[in-house]
Amino acid sequence: MDVFRLLVRHAPDGLTPGEMTARLNLPAPTLSFHLAQLSQAGLLTVRKEGRSRRYAPDFAAVRGLVDFLMKDCCAGACTALALEKECTR
Repeated sequence: MDVFRLLVRHAPDGLTPGEMTARLNLPAPTLSFHLAQLSQAGLLTVRKEGRSRRYAPDFAAVRGLVDFLMKDCCAGACTALALEKECTR
């Protein structure tokens, strides 16, 4: 979650793995694992910059995931927008 939160804070430009390891104090292999999982889930965009890559959240995919998860919340009575105000049955 820390990796994803960091990327959200730096959207839409995103960050390179080197920038992320420095900010999160994570070993490169650990960061690589998390980026691979988020990418495989379709939650990140990746663009090449020379020999490096820049990662950013794919907000359309994130919205789709949130909508999917909220579909069954509160017996179907809530939407992501409703939760911003207050979810009641």
